[in-house]
Amino acid sequence: MSKSKPMSSSAASRIQSSAAGASKSGGVAKGSFAARAQSAAAKNSKK
Repeated sequence: MSKSKPMSSSAASRIQSSAAGASKSGGVAKGSFAARAQSAAAKNSKK
């Protein structure tokens, strides 16, 4: 198994955009994968 890469803000943005487009409300649910990806990207950008 290869080493994992830190979540980038651009990758999180693509995930969130895809999730928002797939939902009926157009939003991203709290605790969803997209929300966790955005949180991880924010933490990684502070380093």
